[in-house]
Amino acid sequence: MYKIIGADGKEYGPVTADQMLRWIAEGRANAGTRAQAEGTTDWKNLSEFPEFAAALSAKSLPPAMAVGAAAAPVDPDALAQQIIAGGVQISIGSCIERGWNLVKSDFWPIVGASAVAYLIIGALGIIAGPVMGGVYYYFLKRIRGQRVEFGDIFSGFTLAFLQLFLVALIAGILQTIGFFLCVIPGIYLMVAWIFAVPLVIDKKMDFWPAMELSRKVVNKVWWPVFGLLVLLWLIGMLGVVLCCVGIFVAFPVIVASLAYAYEDLFNRPGQTAA
Repeated sequence: MYKIIGADGKEYGPVTADQMLRWIAEGRANAGTRAQAEGTTDWKNLSEFPEFAAALSAKSLPPAMAVGAAAAPVDPDALAQQIIAGGVQISIGSCIERGWNLVKSDFWPIVGASAVAYLIIGALGIIAGPVMGGVYYYFLKRIRGQRVEFGDIFSGFTLAFLQLFLVALIAGILQTIGFFLCVIPGIYLMVAWIFAVPLVIDKKMDFWPAMELSRKVVNKVWWPVFGLLVLLWLIGMLGVVLCCVGIFVAFPVIVASLAYAYEDLFNRPGQTAA
């Protein structure tokens, strides 16, 4: 018997192996679906269950495009319309829960890779954009059940350095101006552009189209995204309070939660790049 966490963040099951195979055939479950076998406490990607390997290979949702792979240019306006027309929603609790489950599923490698990225950002903030691009690359591959290496956290330097550098620079400048003028515009832009970095690294977009796509989609769920960021900020503060060491656990949970929110908004099943 097995349980899974659906794309809506809800738990389904327990179901038999035969039922799970039907879900795979119907596209309700794929290699990146989180699953738990009866009698165990660990949640793992469905791709980690040998009994479903053949079914996943023969019939699964189209795999997400690997970051950096050749792909047709994304039309941000068309994609924004497609996403919004399909209904835009996120579950704050589900994003954080799945983020934590992902981190604890391979705790030390994830915390170790994230700690390196965090320390680099702390020492060289000017390259925060490319570093965060690599961190999102790392977490999105894990979420999608793809093979991950420690070196993936540096992928932002080789796959989209200039665009990631520019998205962090331009967003930072405009957010600062917004905070200086009235605070509220700065907060609005910070929330609206939160997914610009993963859009650049995942969909190979230039910095401004990525910022605009993020803004247009987030506008439809601005308050839930704002609420998610507030809770993640509190998690970060809790990490700092815990002798500062806790931030090295809080940071990957924060990024993983945002990566799941990104997937829920921009890469729902059946959604294709326009």
